[in-house]
Amino acid sequence: MSGFGVEVDAAVAAVREDVAGLHAELVRYGLVVWTAGNVSGRVPGADLFVIKPSGVPYDELSADRMIVCDLDGVVVPGTAGSERSPSSDTAAHAYVYRNLPEVGGVVHTHSAYAVAWAARGEAIPCVTTGMADEFGGPIPVGPFAVIGDDSIGRGIVETLRGHRSRAVLMRNHGPFTIGVTARDAVKAAVLTEDVARTVHLARQGGEPLPIPPDVIDRLYERYQHVYGQATDDRRSAEREG
Repeated sequence: MSGFGVEVDAAVAAVREDVAGLHAELVRYGLVVWTAGNVSGRVPGADLFVIKPSGVPYDELSADRMIVCDLDGVVVPGTAGSERSPSSDTAAHAYVYRNLPEVGGVVHTHSAYAVAWAARGEAIPCVTTGMADEFGGPIPVGPFAVIGDDSIGRGIVETLRGHRSRAVLMRNHGPFTIGVTARDAVKAAVLTEDVARTVHLARQGGEPLPIPPDVIDRLYERYQHVYGQATDDRRSAEREG
């Protein structure tokens, strides 16, 4: 397949399948239009990640068209899909993987409500219990940066390092989310758009009421460590760690 070795080859194949399928979730939840947006997933046991090709329609994103890159964002030659150009956001994803080893998945969308907050350069305040559960506070704004090098990745890492939020609104651009797996990062992207819409709607009727910081802390701890099943992505990662 690629000469990585049996175990890594199997891991690459599994991540290809996972990442290809997860792009359909971005379409399902209305987070992307045309060919914009991307999902990537780190390959366990190797300094590699898998990301979609640039400019390919979502209904054509099969596993064999996913692209394998090293952690510098360089396409691994001789692997399936290596004749294609990877996503234009590959450098940003690679920078995140190099600098946040706990991250197993990265997602970027152009979902409308989250982009609207990013266009204003305004953080989404934590004013619902569901947001406290998932993000542990506001969703912050990252610096303005353009595609071309790892500037976007640097902004993501600088904003999210040490922050409980798994989402950042890159100013004038849109949301990027991280997770312990690619699926976890997709979940964060779905919920980012949900809270962006909800808080926007709330503000149409007045200023949303804040949640006290100590209550946010309690809600976040309960959701992260008690809610759901032990097989959930983040709880499984904690047990394995």
